[in-house]
Parts: sequence; C-alpha cells; structure tokens
Amino acid sequence: MTYNYDPELLPYVKGIKDNPMDDPVEARVTFEAMIKANVPPANVEGLLVEDHSVPGFDGAPPVTVRVYKPQVALEQPGPALLHIHGGGFVIGSIDADHATAASFARALNCVVVSVEYRLAPENPYPAPLHDCYAAMLWMRSCATESYIDPTRIAINGVSAGGGLASALTLFMRERDDDPLCFQLLNIPEVDDRLQTPSATQFVNTPIWNRPKAKVSWTYHLGDLERGSDDVPPTAAPARAKDLTGLPPAYICVMEFDPLRDEGIAYASQLMKDGVSVELHSYPGTFHGSAMFPVAVSKRQFHEMLQALKKGLGITL
Repeated sequence: MTYNYDPELLPYVKGIKDNPMDDPVEARVTFEAMIKANVPPANVEGLLVEDHSVPGFDGAPPVTVRVYKPQVALEQPGPALLHIHGGGFVIGSIDADHATAASFARALNCVVVSVEYRLAPENPYPAPLHDCYAAMLWMRSCATESYIDPTRIAINGVSAGGGLASALTLFMRERDDDPLCFQLLNIPEVDDRLQTPSATQFVNTPIWNRPKAKVSWTYHLGDLERGSDDVPPTAAPARAKDLTGLPPAYICVMEFDPLRDEGIAYASQLMKDGVSVELHSYPGTFHGSAMFPVAVSKRQFHEMLQALKKGLGITL
C-alpha cells in the first residue's frame, strides 16, 4: 500500500529502519538508540526526579518507579498521573519515556509516576499488569507524604502502555477498587485478534505493522493462544463485553496505524456503556510519529494536556 503521510513527517519516514522483535534483547537496544537519536533530552527544570523500588503485587518482585515532583512547595494533596510506557509489551523503558514523563509533570505541575514494568517474552501476562497495579497501589499508599490526592489519580498509557492502562481499569473494577479519575489511552494496543481493517491492511507501515503486532501479542500472552477464546479482557481489553463504571477517557489514534481501528472500537464500546469519551484521529500520522517535532505532533500533545487537565481537575 501507499500512505498519504503528513508532508512534515516524510523526511522522518525515510530515515526509519525496521526493528524486528525476533530477538527481544537486540530490539530493545535498537529502540533505545532510536529514541535517543530523535527525542530531545528531558527537561527536568523545576522537578525533583527520584527512582523508587516499590513492593510487587501478590509476591511478585519489587517494581521500579520514577517519580517526578514539582519542586514548588505543595500546601495540600493534589492530582497525580501514572504513566505507562509503550513498546509492544516487549521493548521500552522509563528511560526511553523520561522526556515524555518530565514534560507531563512540568506542563501539569503535578506528580507523575512512571513504571518500569516487566517485559515479555521473559515476563508475559499478567506480570506487566501486576507491576502497573503495584505502582498504583504505592501511589495511593504514599499519598500523604507525596501530596497526592488518592481520588485524583489518572492514568496515561501509550501503545502497549495504553493497553495496560485500559487493562488496569478493568482489573481494578474486578477487585472493587476505587476507580481512577481519568484514563488517557494513546494509540492503545487492546485487541489480540488483529481482525480490524487497519490491522489487516497495514503490513508495512513505519515503526509498527501487522507482523510486529503478531509477535507482540504472542510474546505478551505466553501460554495463552493469540486469538483464542481463552484470552481474558485484562490481557486484551477489547475482549471485554461490559465497560460500565470505567473512568472517563481520552483516546487518540493515528491514521496509518494497525492499532487505529481497535482504538476507535474501544472508544465506541466505552461510549455505548455510558463512559464519557473524547476520541481523536490524527491525519497523515503513523504509530509512534508523535516523537517527531512536527505540527500535528505538537497539536496532539497540547490536546492531550488539555484532556488531562480537565480529567484531573487542574485549573492552570
């Protein structure tokens, strides 16, 4: 297929090299190098940045979280954001998302917690979900000393992180936990069946495509068979038949992304089940194109910030 990419993105498209995930270790190194080459260094001015080791969930190993706190004195508990990086469940890290998490903390003037969840195939479902849950539990348990209002915690996830974010809301509902106040799902990976038009047609798009999606889900699901009836909603949230009671959502998708249609379908199901949703599709874009400093990427970031401010009750 040919793709009508945004003209500003064309120079970047030509420079993107394929990064197959057949060798996960090598793919992680290549991905980190790509981020370093294309994403400016993190601006942490005005932030206190600390790494913490928090208790794992249900006997799992400890989880590393990176906490970004405004250095200005906080007089009372305020909103906080749990940030979950992307990478097809296989690659990515808090280091790769350092600049992004810092940008949210600075722009929102709130605490941001970025979680270093375990990666597949070494640690398939439910390990990454449990790590994200552990991070959320820690945020609530240390709310007083961190000046976090436990009723104003939102979640932001990108790609596989968006899938984990949506899965976390379902997992918390199963456990009858108090819900998060908002969820931002950025190009979310939520459907292992890969039967949507975008998932079947986009076989050679940059950064992410159908072959990579197959590998991603196979790694993430472990002993579960991709596409089978055995896959639960907390592994692939598109499997959920009832989304009532989940947090209000902002979902964004990219025009030439295999994940486009599953994100749209998930937004539609949320709306049908009475959840307030804002849905954006960005023209001429592809999976991961937001890392490149073009006009459509800047607009997307600005609109995500506005959605988070509203969801968190921030009046800046």
